[in-house]
Amino acid sequence: MSEKAERKRAIVIGGGITGLAACYRLQREAAARDIPLDVTLLEATTRVGGVIRTEHRDGFLLEHGPDAFLSTKPAAKTLCEELGIADQFIGTNPKLRQSFVLRNGELHPVPESFYLMAPGAFKPFLKSPLFSWHGKLRMAMELFIPRRGRDTDEAVAHFVRRRLGTEAFTRIAQPMIGGIYTSDAENLSLKATFPRFLEMENTHGSIIKALRAQRKQAAETSQGTSGPRYSLFLSFKSGMQTLVDTLTEVVSDCIRLDASVEGIEHTHDTGWRVSLANGEVFNSELLCLALPARQAGALVENVSVPLATQVKAIPYASSATVNLAFRRADVTHPLDGMGFVVPAPENLSIIGCSFSSVKFEGRAPTEHVLLRAFIGEPKSKQSESELLELCQADLTPILGIKGPPQFTVVSKHPQAMAQYQVGHQDVVSTVERLANELPGFAVAGNGYYGVGIPDCIRSGEAAALALLDRL
Repeated sequence: MSEKAERKRAIVIGGGITGLAACYRLQREAAARDIPLDVTLLEATTRVGGVIRTEHRDGFLLEHGPDAFLSTKPAAKTLCEELGIADQFIGTNPKLRQSFVLRNGELHPVPESFYLMAPGAFKPFLKSPLFSWHGKLRMAMELFIPRRGRDTDEAVAHFVRRRLGTEAFTRIAQPMIGGIYTSDAENLSLKATFPRFLEMENTHGSIIKALRAQRKQAAETSQGTSGPRYSLFLSFKSGMQTLVDTLTEVVSDCIRLDASVEGIEHTHDTGWRVSLANGEVFNSELLCLALPARQAGALVENVSVPLATQVKAIPYASSATVNLAFRRADVTHPLDGMGFVVPAPENLSIIGCSFSSVKFEGRAPTEHVLLRAFIGEPKSKQSESELLELCQADLTPILGIKGPPQFTVVSKHPQAMAQYQVGHQDVVSTVERLANELPGFAVAGNGYYGVGIPDCIRSGEAAALALLDRL
């Protein structure tokens, strides 16, 4: 048999960071295993990278999507080291690693050593005006709350209220968690999103005890910070697009843009048959759907109705980011932190705001500042100008803004954030089982095991390895 006849083919549908990672790993691992493999990545739009997009404008560096990734989840950092771009990493500003919470229209620092929902040290927590004395007492009582004793999934909101009280949830946990997942914590799965807190309860019997123990063991990563542990966030000197551009260059021969997939089917003789909207047809032995779950479900419906049903059961939410460039003199707030989050009772349109030019160096020219506000679940019919108007109305009194922005950029992300509702892990287990029943097939993306960049990279790489294993 000729070498050409022996070559295998793989198709990756979706050119976001998940699909790029899957394509890269398929190429690299096939070469390492000495498997002749032709890989094609099909992307429906005119660019790859999905929500990751960096724009340089008038000396400002604007992120349309995520502005950083967590270094504690190794997939992204390891991939960057493999690609040779680790020397371009940039960490957050070490001098101002604190965040704020809006309370009655004013910004208050998150108490030192406070992590998402609970204090790791009592003194700064007791001094904080974010909580009433009744709320502080209820949170301190968490030390004596018994373990739940059941292994069933639980909503994050229920978990926080059960262990730390309503005030802890309303005033800090809800806005912090909402800022991460753009999600309603009333339905958010604890097991799928914050299993670490469940482990803390089971191991230490108390979240506060666990955080205090970790603070002693890892003082260098938690002392002097509040809210998220900002020392663990990484970006690139030239923005997050660095990762996308580097991956794109490596796998450029595989990428097909403007390649909208109309349907897929499995045949016993050729394997997978992928039809494009323009009439083109691709055949391959391996197929990876690196798409949002709702899109993957629509494609797989004529292949496996049970799988399509499970995949489409994973809901998604929309969001929007608004970059605003100001002269420093026009923003009277000292901007002495990374940004702030907004609890729902404040009844604002924005759910938070990053002080981008404070958070990372090189994001704004001298004597200027760059702000990045977030709007959770904007109405589908809201125009960019309407979103901007709402955003400015919220930010102006909070930050003491006294002049118009030099320019603004609104980025809408419709149905981009997977919602991990209670029972999500059971859904994903079923999806995985049903997908494995299809020969040479895998799904990957932010709908299954995590929504961050490292999670998506790990998902794409795991799908690639699983497909090669099945050859």
